[in-house]
Amino acid sequence: MKLDPTLKPQKLFNRVRTVGLNLNHWYPVAWADRLKSGKVQAVTLWEQKIVIYRDAQGQAHALEDACLHKGVALHKGEVNQDCLVCPYHGWHFNGEGSCVRIPYFEEEQNLPKKRIRSYPVRERYNLIWLFPGDPNLAEDSALPEVPEYDDPNWLIVEIPAHFNVHFSVVNENPLDVFHGHLHRDLQGWYDPVLVNLERDSQRVQGEYEVTFRNGWLPRFLGLTQSDEEEIKKTIVVGYHYPHCRNTMPGKSNYYFMRSPVGPQETRSFSMLCLKVRLPQWLVNLIRRPLSLIFWRFLVKPFLDQDIEVMESEQLNFHRNPNRRYVEINPVIAAAQKLTVEQYDSYANRKNA
Repeated sequence: MKLDPTLKPQKLFNRVRTVGLNLNHWYPVAWADRLKSGKVQAVTLWEQKIVIYRDAQGQAHALEDACLHKGVALHKGEVNQDCLVCPYHGWHFNGEGSCVRIPYFEEEQNLPKKRIRSYPVRERYNLIWLFPGDPNLAEDSALPEVPEYDDPNWLIVEIPAHFNVHFSVVNENPLDVFHGHLHRDLQGWYDPVLVNLERDSQRVQGEYEVTFRNGWLPRFLGLTQSDEEEIKKTIVVGYHYPHCRNTMPGKSNYYFMRSPVGPQETRSFSMLCLKVRLPQWLVNLIRRPLSLIFWRFLVKPFLDQDIEVMESEQLNFHRNPNRRYVEINPVIAAAQKLTVEQYDSYANRKNA
């Protein structure tokens, strides 16, 4: 459904800053290559304490981070073959959450039948994804698509981030191309014009026309091959709940995979996919260090500025949640509406 892209005062949803999360989606919780075989890691996903571990066969598992016996945090334990062992009494739990061994039990003794909660797990794009909602819905729920990930013609820049803000604040940031003013000292974009806006029950998509100043960076990224002082490009933003995407067609794709920790804390596992003007053999040779250079010197300065203003926004909302704000970007209003609708749909289904 097409919406009016005209900039004018929009209806806002203050509730969006406190709304819950639709748990019936896949969320990333860790970089897969950081979780080695035999290792254990504690993660939090929307206030759910979870332990992930990789067994001796290399398979990742996720369990509630509390032992069935005394409630001790299992991430303090260790891996034994395919089991996670509680540090307190040595109870062994398999990837389904079943207790399969108690060291001081005789072989003929019955083990507890109650299970620890386990979570569906997937690994893709060097990320470990969990499904915190109804496990019966996990198989039919799709992960975000990142077609560039396995294409050697694209450089993948992994971007970790932590925000002390509600996930709605984090998601609105890449959808709001008008905030280029914040990055004006970093060769940011300017003069954005919203030219198209669409939405349905699952997504919001906006299309902006923006201007960049010519320089070494736009040339290196292949945005231009001319000597013109200004470069005009199209940026397409998308919010496919609960994750976001920012695209410059044919040049870059920026995927924002969100991991809401709690009502005022969000982690992000993002990926910037770039085409750079270097010989392919050279890119293949230096892919990892080149990715780290882009992260440190290209992406991080922009991200640091974004984090500062977003946390300022969250702090002022926390001080006065009844403050009335003025928004003129219909993309943001549509995203807020979608966020609220998604949670209400989840809550209604759960309570049915």
